[in-house]
Amino acid sequence: MLIKDIFAAKKPVISFEVFPPKKDSPVETIYDTLEGLRGMKPDFISVTYGAGGSTTNRTLEIARLLKEKYEIEPLAHLTCITSDMQEIDNILDELQAGGVKNILALRGDFPQDGDRRSNVSPGFSFAANLIEHIRQRGNFSIGGACYPEGHPECPSLEQDILNLRAKIEAGLDFLITQLFFDNEKFYRFMELYEHYNLPKLPVSAGIMPVLNTKQIRHITSLTRATMPKKFLRIMERYEHSSEALKEAGIAYATEQMIDLLAWGIDGIHIYTMNKPEATRSIVNNISEIRNCLFT
Repeated sequence: MLIKDIFAAKKPVISFEVFPPKKDSPVETIYDTLEGLRGMKPDFISVTYGAGGSTTNRTLEIARLLKEKYEIEPLAHLTCITSDMQEIDNILDELQAGGVKNILALRGDFPQDGDRRSNVSPGFSFAANLIEHIRQRGNFSIGGACYPEGHPECPSLEQDILNLRAKIEAGLDFLITQLFFDNEKFYRFMELYEHYNLPKLPVSAGIMPVLNTKQIRHITSLTRATMPKKFLRIMERYEHSSEALKEAGIAYATEQMIDLLAWGIDGIHIYTMNKPEATRSIVNNISEIRNCLFT
């Protein structure tokens, strides 16, 4: 099923993200994660794509596994910054052959080694290039990323929203946000989205339950995600107790989602970090509220 049709049929759409095991780990290590997530009956599960395409084969394999074994609609991430047209076409052919019809089209990160632009594909410098190419290739439903606090490389949120227009007009069907911890930042983003008259698409809010301090440091080093004072107080209070911090992180993510559901969000995309237990706690926490608001 095309994800654009899922958004057209229901609200809110609840989805998860998983990542493939590292190269030196058996791909079977993902099985326990998928088994733990399937019982929550997500509308779809996205599978990430390693930097520079480092997990291409595993992304494709897990996407097919979701479709064939678990009967869950997969959303395969695809990046383009270091790929030429033939490589992209080969991946699209494999996705079609495996019955995978949904793609999250991303530029991807610059290579970490050497000149950051030396291996960049001239034909796929931006996500819009990839989106336009996929749209010409076949009957895929294409999602794109958006950034409630602006892309880290963009000088302003306003400029980033104008850049988003190019991606939408290239052929996007829906959007998934980068994670955020302050809902007011998301609401401000949506106000600007409307102010600049961008084509209306379903927007799914990306939420990650913070489960440990190492995770927090990693997130803040990669994104512009603002840490609200309330969030910081919780982290400081429980940073020396891993179990208490985990429970506090789940509670905070739950509170975020309740507020987003009351606002009328199109969808919630949970960055599971391959932790089905925490995801299950959150889904259970919001299930009754979701039913009351959308039935």
